[in-house]
Amino acid sequence: MAEIYLAGGCFWGMEKYLASVRGVQATEVGYANGKTENPSYEDVCRRDTGHAETVRVAYDPAVVPLPFLLALYFDAVDPVSVNRQGGDHGTQYRTGIYYTDPADRPVIEQALSDLQTRCREPVAIELKPLENFFAAEAYHQRYLEKNPGGYCHIGPERFERAAQAVVNPASYAAPDPAALRERLTPLQYEVTQHSATELPFQNEFHNAFQPGIYVDVTTGEPLFSSADKFESGCGWPSFAKPIDPAVLREKPDATLSRMRTEVRSRVGDAHLGHVFTDGPKDRGGLRYCINSASLRFIPREMMGREGYGALTGLVDAEGGGKA
Repeated sequence: MAEIYLAGGCFWGMEKYLASVRGVQATEVGYANGKTENPSYEDVCRRDTGHAETVRVAYDPAVVPLPFLLALYFDAVDPVSVNRQGGDHGTQYRTGIYYTDPADRPVIEQALSDLQTRCREPVAIELKPLENFFAAEAYHQRYLEKNPGGYCHIGPERFERAAQAVVNPASYAAPDPAALRERLTPLQYEVTQHSATELPFQNEFHNAFQPGIYVDVTTGEPLFSSADKFESGCGWPSFAKPIDPAVLREKPDATLSRMRTEVRSRVGDAHLGHVFTDGPKDRGGLRYCINSASLRFIPREMMGREGYGALTGLVDAEGGGKA
């Protein structure tokens, strides 16, 4: 077990969000790095104690490594906002990462540096060792579990994404374009790099239902499970959902004189295909129509050997089926 203290606006929502992450074992809300001891909620809000509303997170680093946990935390905050998250403002709502293990500092610094490269404005998340932490009053603990309709500045879609997060982006790297040209087949290169489309019914996986996972051919990042694959009749591999919602990026696509939604991979930014709303209703109603050339298949029996053993529980031994 390891621990980290994360401040990100109102601790009601931040606690629920972090508690939903796979690998987080315990959470506790409280007041961190202030000037007084044992403050009350009223003190923190009205008496300039300097504390930040903070969540103590106890987690299993074998399941959710710190860089992965921080990536999920960044997804729940506005990283450039100063002393404000959602509709809450004041120093108690500032963002901050407070550590107890000095070995965590370089990991956090790297995560913040990577975040800054994606932000146009300066990142306003403070990084400090934990100076003090006082547990908040009992009624604040698991507040949104006890009050489902209570105020929360984090949207429900964020909770769902956090709960389904199983793929750590830090485990994969953006490919070198020159190396890709040498490694990929001409068709794979044209599809992933130039958004080409392979022929229907004449591609590797359109009618394959062997148990396993499908990964980005450019990076190896896991994308889809055979458990979510179905026969749609379109001639390309079809999936009801990705392994983890965060592994995909969607973009408007106005080619072919009509609007579609393009699907690209997160780390590799590879073109995968498109997503449509004509999928099986009992499986969410979506159809991810994906080019075989953008995928590499890992059979279930090979997943552990290739480093995907933690995902075997997501694979249905019976494979997919028809819509």
